[in-house]
Amino acid sequence: MALSSPEKYGAKSAATVTERLSSGKRHLGDSVVEIGLLAALMSALLILLVLILSVLENAWPILSTRFGDFLSSGLDASDAANAGVWQAMRGTLTMAIIVSLVAFPLGVACAVYLEEYAGKSLLARLTRINVRNLAGVPSIVYGILGLAVFVKFAGGFTGGRTVIAGGLTLSVLVLPIVIITASEALRAVPRSIREGALGVGATQWETIRSHVLPAAAPGILTGTVLSLSRAAGEAAPLLLVGGVTGLLTTGNQGLWEQITQGGFTSMPVAIFSYARQTGADFREVTGAASLVLLVLVVLINAIAILLRNRFEKRW
Repeated sequence: MALSSPEKYGAKSAATVTERLSSGKRHLGDSVVEIGLLAALMSALLILLVLILSVLENAWPILSTRFGDFLSSGLDASDAANAGVWQAMRGTLTMAIIVSLVAFPLGVACAVYLEEYAGKSLLARLTRINVRNLAGVPSIVYGILGLAVFVKFAGGFTGGRTVIAGGLTLSVLVLPIVIITASEALRAVPRSIREGALGVGATQWETIRSHVLPAAAPGILTGTVLSLSRAAGEAAPLLLVGGVTGLLTTGNQGLWEQITQGGFTSMPVAIFSYARQTGADFREVTGAASLVLLVLVVLINAIAILLRNRFEKRW
C-alpha cells in the first residue's frame, strides 16, 4: 500500500501561500487601501492645520498684548478686557484630579476582574457588552445622570452644583473607556507569564499584582491618560451639573470652600461662554481660550505617547 504524499493534504497549497506572503509583490487592492488611508490621514492633518491657523489668527491680539494677564484673569463673560482662563484651568485641573482618583482605580479593578477572574461567565459577557455600549453613549446623557445623581440625589455629599459633582460626572463618563483600554492591555500580556508565576507557587493575586499588572502598565497608563484628555474637552455634562458661564466670583472663600460650596467652571465651559458673546473682542478671547485648551490636550497626549514608548514591552 502506497503512502499518501504530503501534497495530497495541502502542503503544496501551504507552501504556495507562504511564498506569496513572503514575496515582495503587491496587489492592486492593497495599494488602493494604502493610498486611501494616506489620503484620509493627510486630509485630517490639513483640516487640523487650517483650524489651528484660524484659531491662532483670532487669538493673536490676545497673545501679543496681554497673554500673561489672560492666563491669570478669572471668568468674566461681560467684559472682554478683563476676561481670562485662570479659574477655568484650575477647575479643569481639579476635575482631572477627581477623575484620576475615582475612575482609574475603579476601571482597572473592573478590568482585572473581567480578564483574570470572571472568565467567560454570563455575568462577564453581559458586563463587557454593557461597558462597550456605555462607551458610545453621548456625553449629554452623562450630564443628565450627573444632574440626577450627584447634584440632586447625593447633593448632601457633593455640595450640589460644585466641582466635585462635575468631577464625578466626568469620572462616570470616562470609566467605560478606562475599563476597555485596561482590559485590552491585560489581554495583551502573554499567557506564559501567568503560567510561569503559577508554576513556581504564586497565588493568582500574587501573579496579577507582581507580574501581570506591571507588564500591562504601559497600555493601562496610555489609555487612562488619553481618557483624561477626553474628560478635559467635555462641556455638555458640566453645563448640566452647574458649570458657570457668566461672571465667577469667589469672594473670601478658601480653596476647600470653593471646591465644596462655590461655583466652578472649566476650559470647555469658558470657551462656550465666550463664544456666546458678540463682538470682535470676544472672538479674540474665544480664540485664545481655544488655543490654551488645544495646547493642554496636546500636552496630555504627548505624555501618553512618552509613557507608552518608555514602558512598552515587546514579547
